[in-house]
Amino acid sequence: MAIKVHGPMMSPAVMRVVATLKEKDLDFELVPVNMQTGDHKKEPFISLNPFGQVPAFEDGDLKLFESRAITQYIAHTYADKGTQLLPNDPKKMAIMSVWMEVEAQKFDPIGSKLGFEIVIKPMLGMVTDDAVVAENEEKLGKLLDVYESRLKESKYLGGESFTLADLHHAPSLHYLMGSKVKSLFDARPHVSAWCADILARQAWSKTLELSKQ
Repeated sequence: MAIKVHGPMMSPAVMRVVATLKEKDLDFELVPVNMQTGDHKKEPFISLNPFGQVPAFEDGDLKLFESRAITQYIAHTYADKGTQLLPNDPKKMAIMSVWMEVEAQKFDPIGSKLGFEIVIKPMLGMVTDDAVVAENEEKLGKLLDVYESRLKESKYLGGESFTLADLHHAPSLHYLMGSKVKSLFDARPHVSAWCADILARQAWSKTLELSKQ
């Protein structure tokens, strides 16, 4: 099998790549990486990603890291397979790219902090920092106001079709919608409908099934 994804399925970045592969209906091998024993910080993994972060990705002789770069590679290379995740129109591509940047630069830092504090820490028996949660809840609320305005104009962030801009949000949305901050999403009807749409996709269901194995 040519395509390999290295990393644990609980990682949002790994889930992002796997969801893209599932949207494209591509076969791949999931190679486990035990992060608790630090396998991501030593060989052979470190030769695939010198920063020691998951995932790492292989497609034949091509080796990549950084989940969003990987998803773009998959979407471009396998454009004729499965779901079309990239617009053909340059203007639509530019709009999608804007919202991919918003996810990476604005949404993910907040979502990751909240996810760590209210989802991951309790799982690991650690104490949640309520001050960090409160600060980032406020930031998330303001950011979701911007999303609500955008999603009043179009069904998805990039336009009327589901694209990578939406898909990239799925892992964080999955964790946050199972937590107390779900109310922030529910309070904004267009955001709420968008979340429900993304998380109900068949490819995302298949991704979650894989994470339970």
